[in-house]
Amino acid sequence: MIYHDRLFKELLTTFFVEFIELFFPEVLNYLDTENIEFLSQEIFTDVTSGEKHQADMVVKARFQDEESYFLINVEPFADDRGEFGRRMFRYFARLWEKYNLPVYPILVLSFKYPLKRQSSNFQISLPDLEVINFQYRVVQLNQMNWRDFVDRPNPVASALMSKMKIAKKDRVKVKAQCLRLLVSLSLNPAKMQMISGFVDTYLDLSPLEEIEFEEEIRKFSQPIQEGVMQITTSWMRQGLEQGIAQGLERGIEQGIEQGIAQGLERGIEQGIAQGLERGIEQGIEQGIAQGLEQGIGLS
Repeated sequence: MIYHDRLFKELLTTFFVEFIELFFPEVLNYLDTENIEFLSQEIFTDVTSGEKHQADMVVKARFQDEESYFLINVEPFADDRGEFGRRMFRYFARLWEKYNLPVYPILVLSFKYPLKRQSSNFQISLPDLEVINFQYRVVQLNQMNWRDFVDRPNPVASALMSKMKIAKKDRVKVKAQCLRLLVSLSLNPAKMQMISGFVDTYLDLSPLEEIEFEEEIRKFSQPIQEGVMQITTSWMRQGLEQGIAQGLERGIEQGIEQGIAQGLERGIEQGIAQGLERGIEQGIEQGIAQGLEQGIGLS
């Protein structure tokens, strides 16, 4: 099972400024990148329906050269739940009500289908009055061409290319390009592992594609080849370690099950044996007693 929400939240939390830089560079004109605070996950209760709604990412940010703040609300969705505008407006309203700060709403859509472009506004109007025209930003990955991000020196681009619009014949090429870009960024090992794991999760290649992948990375320069090979080697090592761990776990479980079964079997056998032994003993005792009783009666 792929935990999409956890993967995206981990990526966007670790590389939040890079995410803003990649998709909303205009925000960097007023965002103080040194004063960013991730707030605890917000859970709002809808009193009318009795439902609970959870805001995934809420960031408290400061305006440059000012002592005032605003919120950035990022909502990633891995499936088409519909009514995104209504959801985004609900989160906006609750956050505004609680913090009384401007809110910059961002919707991130990572599902493969449907391909139709999602709306970026939510409206409520009457014949003579537009009550609400709520605007929010949308990052719809299946509307984006991965080729537009190949040469963007950004770790979020390296990861999210794996979820963009990709023809089946390009899967191998995209995975190779994701890792080429990742190696060129020279991140620390933990961040490299996070992004490479993200890419491998969403571009899991077949055995035939793996052969093509090896041919693809041979086209890179020697340093890039070596970097990509280190990443793929770490995947194999992690896979081996996970396999060993799962094997041990299953072996222990099977051992316990077999031990219980054998214990029950032996217990039943011992019970039968003891029962027979006691039965024989009791039979002998009863026979002797009856024999004595009858002997006394005869005399």
